Amino acid sequence: MNLLLLEDADFVAADRVVLAGRRLKHLQEVHRAAVGDSLRVGRLGGLMGSGTLLELSEQHAALQVSLDQTPPAKLPLTLLLALPRPKMLKRVLQTISAMGVPRLILLNSYRVEKSFWQTPFLEPEALREQLILGLEQARDTVLPEVIIEKRFKPFVEDRLPGIAAGSLGLVGHPGDFPACPRAIEQPVTLAIGPEGGWIPYEVDKLREAGLQPVQLGERILRVETAVPVLLARLF
Repeated sequence: MNLLLLEDADFVAADRVVLAGRRLKHLQEVHRAAVGDSLRVGRLGGLMGSGTLLELSEQHAALQVSLDQTPPAKLPLTLLLALPRPKMLKRVLQTISAMGVPRLILLNSYRVEKSFWQTPFLEPEALREQLILGLEQARDTVLPEVIIEKRFKPFVEDRLPGIAAGSLGLVGHPGDFPACPRAIEQPVTLAIGPEGGWIPYEVDKLREAGLQPVQLGERILRVETAVPVLLARLF
């Protein structure tokens, strides 16, 4: 936890917060904080700054905070991701949150197992928990938007062209395609497929919506690896 994230309910005054639960435990066991220590803090959805620890007990921690710094800028990116297996989804959510992805669309695909859509990790609170862990890691306060699309064809035909309009549309896909571009200075709409890749029909549909296939080389990467590699290369 490189940033102590504060929620509206934590504030008991304009410049004072009281914490319990996971964050209190982290202060005690990881930070090994003591009264008088200064910590990096941020208000979820708002500014960042510093907090001075005023009280620390087994029940709560009280801090006086000063928030005067803007969070880091997000990437100019909409990321379409074929829903990965549940355990991998948790890691990917943390990664995209830490790397500054502002909007994630979880999409169905032929190679996405139906059981994946039943996972409790897709519940709003479960999604939020993983995204917050990413924000804490990267020192950010603004949660990514997560959209769930369970029907591939209607989404790609009806909504994706409008989403991709005015951006560089790319599909990460192994094969005889151009190499993924580097250091892009314009908005990007990027689609990353499931473990086995998009099927040809899906690649064709994504092309029709304005996204062009690109590849990272001969190696086939896991989704959790492909996501940070592609983002680091693009931006």
